[in-house]
Amino acid sequence: MADIILHHYPLSPYAEKARTALGIKRAAWRSVIIPVIMPKPDLMPLTGGYRKTPVMQIGADIYCDTQLIVRELERRIPSPSFYPAGTRGLADGIGWWAERSLFNVAVGVTFAKTGDQLPQAFRDDRAKFSGRTFDPERTRAAEPRLLADYRAQLQWLEENLSGGRAFLLADQPSAADVALYHMVWFVRRPRPDLFAKFPLVSAWADRMKAVGHGAPTEMDAKDALAIAKAATPSPVKAVHDGSGPALGSQVTVAADDSGRDPISGELLSLAADEIVIRRDDPAVGTIHQHFPRVGFVLTAG
Repeated sequence: MADIILHHYPLSPYAEKARTALGIKRAAWRSVIIPVIMPKPDLMPLTGGYRKTPVMQIGADIYCDTQLIVRELERRIPSPSFYPAGTRGLADGIGWWAERSLFNVAVGVTFAKTGDQLPQAFRDDRAKFSGRTFDPERTRAAEPRLLADYRAQLQWLEENLSGGRAFLLADQPSAADVALYHMVWFVRRPRPDLFAKFPLVSAWADRMKAVGHGAPTEMDAKDALAIAKAATPSPVKAVHDGSGPALGSQVTVAADDSGRDPISGELLSLAADEIVIRRDDPAVGTIHQHFPRVGFVLTAG
């Protein structure tokens, strides 16, 4: 298998999710540090404009969104599994709740504390990314509600861990642990006081931290581009579930929440849980770009 390359930056919560997933798999991987804000000139040829963090590259195959990154790691490195004892559906469902509910609360709680310290360039970038004004004063005003929401959801985790398991679904970490850990990791650094009443969550987070990040080695972004250009994308099984544009047609794919920049290409596969398109870029040649089905909008043209 070609090297796993993760394009990320250290403070990204979703990058921490991917790094922890690589740690559970005890994987060796190459680390490409990308800019925190746009422009990202060495990433865009690989992604066609997709700007969310992280992105996983394996040769000339590009995997967008941590939903799909976790599934692809499971396929390529099946042991130890992210889905112990048949927990796939439950773990993935917990992950979706975390992404669509807990994440926004965790970010709000964090930025209510740190928003005034963020550079204006970061605020402007995130306003464009999210489609709404980045307003630290408004976030501070919402802090009581955000804290109440966050504590309530921490309590769910505390109760889940009260049965004596080391991790959420079993005595080994699962995709559910991966999906929830970075929501605690991101908040616990600036706001450790919030966890005094959640000793089981705190101990669980310590166990997740101890998993580590596998075996990363640094790579220059230019080298990652050269690897993509020299590689041939993996063959794609032509699947179509009957619910979208025809295979072989030109399509655009875009996230449905934030970072909605459309990515254009030829539709190669449309399965229940994955979209694959082909793109050509002078800097990297032919790319197969993979997206999860949930959370992305596929349109013809």
